[in-house]
Amino acid sequence: MKIRLFTAVLFAMASLALLAQNNVAEEVAWVIGDEPIYKSDIEEQYQQALYERVPIEGNPYCVIPEQMAIDKLFLDQARIDTVEVQASTISAEVENRINFFIANLGSKEKVEEYFRMPLPRLREKLNEVYSDQYCIQQVQQDLTKNVKATPATVQRYYNALNKDSLPYIPMQVEAQIITINPAIPQQEIDEVKSRLRDYAQQVNSGEREFSTLAILYSQDQATAVYGGETGFQSRSVLLPEYATAAFNLNDNKRVSNIVETDDGYHIIQLIEKRGDRINTRHILLRPRVSDKDLTDALTRLDSVRTDILDGRHTFEEMALFISQDKDSRNNGGNMLNEKTHSGRFEMADLPAEVGKKVNMMQPGDVSEPFVMVNPKTRREQVAIVKLVKRIDGHKADLADDYMIIKDMCEASEKEKIIHDWVVEKQKKVYVYIEEGWRDCDFKYDWLKKGK
Repeated sequence: MKIRLFTAVLFAMASLALLAQNNVAEEVAWVIGDEPIYKSDIEEQYQQALYERVPIEGNPYCVIPEQMAIDKLFLDQARIDTVEVQASTISAEVENRINFFIANLGSKEKVEEYFRMPLPRLREKLNEVYSDQYCIQQVQQDLTKNVKATPATVQRYYNALNKDSLPYIPMQVEAQIITINPAIPQQEIDEVKSRLRDYAQQVNSGEREFSTLAILYSQDQATAVYGGETGFQSRSVLLPEYATAAFNLNDNKRVSNIVETDDGYHIIQLIEKRGDRINTRHILLRPRVSDKDLTDALTRLDSVRTDILDGRHTFEEMALFISQDKDSRNNGGNMLNEKTHSGRFEMADLPAEVGKKVNMMQPGDVSEPFVMVNPKTRREQVAIVKLVKRIDGHKADLADDYMIIKDMCEASEKEKIIHDWVVEKQKKVYVYIEEGWRDCDFKYDWLKKGK
């Protein structure tokens, strides 16, 4: 069982600071090559696991140092292979983590107080952690890059499985959707733009701070609480129109022109550029949809539903002709689960409004039109859905869950490759385990080299 060092650095680093404060001796427990594993490192990860309530299968003072030793083998191989760390990717991860800390602790000052170090030092520490993670992943991906299960391989794997070990698959559905975005009067759009121009003028004249206006008025709840600050983001992460406007900014005291995206209308202020990443503030306003516009859209979709039920058009045809759902309209309206990259959804994975409708439907039913909030743009829209198929909860089987079994098959093969690699790597690297740390039921045979 692998302790997830990199997914919750918060407690781990706080624990390290506490250990340092308490003057815990840096005593060596293991040595891998010329890399020591300190007792304080092991204790740090154990405290982190307790904090996260991560179950540890076995004695933590055996499981944890062994996993740390395995990680050091991969890091040694990364140095041999001269794995190049993608600095921009690591920096983006670090900034996302810093923003997470600020969100949870309340301010940059509280983050520094919690970790007992200034933010530049915290960034340095996090950069080391994420760089190591990246190197380990790259080595493992290179080792397993050619694993691709064929149907015959999957069939053999499935036949050999203990069927009691197959996962239980909760009830799933396949559904189609048609959406319409209600018309927004030009007057409402003009009003939104006028407000944004007024905010920009206040900032440009020095009358008010951009961050204050963002806290008070921005409709992007995720960033408004931080004064509209997005954190460092790469161009590919940002919406295209937003990215173009942001990267064209050069004066952090001026505000961009109004930018329209699928989210709404923005004004943007530059904070800092670092290579191919940028940190900005923004204020987002979304034009309101009137009750009349919603009613008109509902009426239109009601007519569409009638045509489908009367057989004048199929659901697939109407999805292609009128749906404004970019992800499904060219695919017959079939909804795609972005988490699994399949057309199947557990009920919890569906948008809430869709789930409520589908839960009361039978396969082949087409819902009455309803209002929903687009999970991506957070805008109100009108939709109808068709329940294509309902798959009751069951143990995974090859007929209904081929992709799940295939993933299990490939994961098993990758695990075997990595296991065999570790066994061979052990033979080439010096390993020493201190007395008091050897009485363990290790996954790998370390002691033959430690005696």
